Amino acid sequence: MTPVNDAKDTGEARPINRLGKEKSPYLLQHARNPVDWFPWGDEAFAKARKEGKPILLSIGYSTCHWCHVMERESFEDKATADLLREHFVSIKLDREERPDVDRIYMAFVQLTTGGGGWPLNVFLTPDLKPFYGGTYFPPEPKHGRPSFQQLLARVAELWKDRRGDLEESAKDIAARLQSMAEHDPANAFPAGLRELHGAAQAFLHEFDPLHGGFGGAPKFPRPSQPIFLLRAARRFNDTTARNAVVYTCERMASGGMNDQLGGGFARYSVDDRWLVPHFEKMLYDNAQLLQLYVDAFLVSGDAALAAAARSTADYVLRDMTSPEGAFYSAEDADSEGHEGKFYCWTLAELRGLLARDECALVERRFGVTAEGNFVDHSHPSPLPGQNVLSLVDPKLSDGEKPLLESALAKMRVERSRRIRPHRDDKVLASWNGMMLGALARAGVVLDAPEYIDAAARNASFIRERLWEAARGVLHHRWREGERDGVQLLGGHANVVAGMVDLYEATLDPRHLAFAVEVAESMVRRFHDPQGGGFWETTADTPHLLVRTKDDYDGAEPSGNSVAALALLRLSAICDRADWRQAAEGTVRLFAQRLHQMPQAVPHLLLALDFMQQEPRRVVLVGDWTCGSTASLLKAAHGVYEPNRVILGNHGPVDAFARGLPVNPEFTRAFCCSGTACEPPTRDRRVVRDFLAAKDGPVKRTADGDTSSGPASLREP
Repeated sequence: MTPVNDAKDTGEARPINRLGKEKSPYLLQHARNPVDWFPWGDEAFAKARKEGKPILLSIGYSTCHWCHVMERESFEDKATADLLREHFVSIKLDREERPDVDRIYMAFVQLTTGGGGWPLNVFLTPDLKPFYGGTYFPPEPKHGRPSFQQLLARVAELWKDRRGDLEESAKDIAARLQSMAEHDPANAFPAGLRELHGAAQAFLHEFDPLHGGFGGAPKFPRPSQPIFLLRAARRFNDTTARNAVVYTCERMASGGMNDQLGGGFARYSVDDRWLVPHFEKMLYDNAQLLQLYVDAFLVSGDAALAAAARSTADYVLRDMTSPEGAFYSAEDADSEGHEGKFYCWTLAELRGLLARDECALVERRFGVTAEGNFVDHSHPSPLPGQNVLSLVDPKLSDGEKPLLESALAKMRVERSRRIRPHRDDKVLASWNGMMLGALARAGVVLDAPEYIDAAARNASFIRERLWEAARGVLHHRWREGERDGVQLLGGHANVVAGMVDLYEATLDPRHLAFAVEVAESMVRRFHDPQGGGFWETTADTPHLLVRTKDDYDGAEPSGNSVAALALLRLSAICDRADWRQAAEGTVRLFAQRLHQMPQAVPHLLLALDFMQQEPRRVVLVGDWTCGSTASLLKAAHGVYEPNRVILGNHGPVDAFARGLPVNPEFTRAFCCSGTACEPPTRDRRVVRDFLAAKDGPVKRTADGDTSSGPASLREP
């Protein structure tokens, strides 16, 4: 169990408040605060109504650096706690456990202040309507902003003297939030190649040709955007788009945002050079970046990009995987009270650790200096001379390779002795679905069966711990043997998408069957057949001010975007017209966003791209466990063709695939476009050429295939 914080002002443990009974590592971090915290739920709401007090809703997550700062400065302060106890009902919420609640109040803060982030602190009426909010508030007045105590006193005064005005304002704001959440299906219109081309040009307009990436500092990877650009590059034969993505991947992998010693990417870079990261590592970032680097390797053949993918996957398997096969959520930026302390090095440390020639090589390669390149400005006493490692000089002679390996091995051992950052060990269905799919693809493309095994173990964990087969319910969070009672679209959509990736990497029909089960549950619980699209929450989710259909692909793609693409792929494998219609209706519902602001919906663009034609199909007919199947699978995955599906002839695949003629001695590949298939083949080159061709299927006979069969097989 995550330990709760001891008091820092007395050196003695404070009593545990209500949050001590929770499972969220973030809430447990606040379990010894003197604040009279409540978790989100009936007890807090009833108290606010009974006592006529406003609610302070404070939202964050356990690896949030500025959440830690505000806790240290304000929520561990007794005077602040007393103010809160007297005038407010205080609620702590983990935004990763309840992204649905967080999204509502984040929308309010963005609407009223123009910005957002975490910690998110919002003042609500007892009926949960917001009337004031912001993010981090300092303990002392600073830069024209009041201190947190001043803010609390002012809100308490206004609530006492002008409660009616605040409640009327909150009522109006709630109505605006409801209006923002509504999408008129009558305004939906088709989208197509024009939107795809326009989006690609808009993204390229933001490209940084010097450092790579899109936009300026702080620079987020936001993988859906470059993943889409690679698709656009293939569709429109745009080498500029392809080169922009490959260069971006090269620069990110070389920068300090990529952990040069242990692998895995930090959340974002505070500068425009990818040098100094915000050091927290999130599972969802690394899952999406793993998918991106697999794509970039396929289009470029660059071994360095494959190495970046491997180091990311290895990091997850080593540091972010539970004994049962679940994937943990995140690692903190801070350790021992300092951001980046676990990851940074001083020149003196390295000179004391390494031999002279080893240290000289490390200094040159990673740009280590006595002055350092990182200062933790959030700490009152920053550590001096800290260096973030980045690949400054990639040149390496054959003689230097063993020297570098020796130096890095010593550095890894030394770093393992440091106090690691806190790890958030809760397991989220949505992020696990992302990672299992990424590992499955990486495993087959990079010929790393251990990645596929890890993905399969994770799928088993989800089935056994988060999925209730009897009720068809997928729970959102699991930790310490307990799952929550929340069901969210994002969890369903990402698990479906991940299971489709795992099925295509293995052709194990059990994986496809589970994808079908979760997809059925997702459509039943979240799809809006009248209005189109998917609700983020189920109809019976309590205490929600607004029921939303999220369409913003930010650091994580929205549930609607993931659901649309996953259902399009699954419908092509299983021949489910109802799923295809639900996906296409979702794209149409948000088509105005695709047209007017493609930067907001890059993952939905992937679905739109997939919709433009019937996907190519590679149907492998035979024993899915045999070596010849694995060989053909690797060939099919070794070509960059995002608008294709790979399926076998077992399990809930379409009737056409199940009816193809079987040769009991070996697996054969049927390469199909629309309703027509080429002659069956055992030749890997035929499969590769079929998927690599840009103008329809390749018309050729398989070399060495002595089996008989018709030149064309058509569905009835």
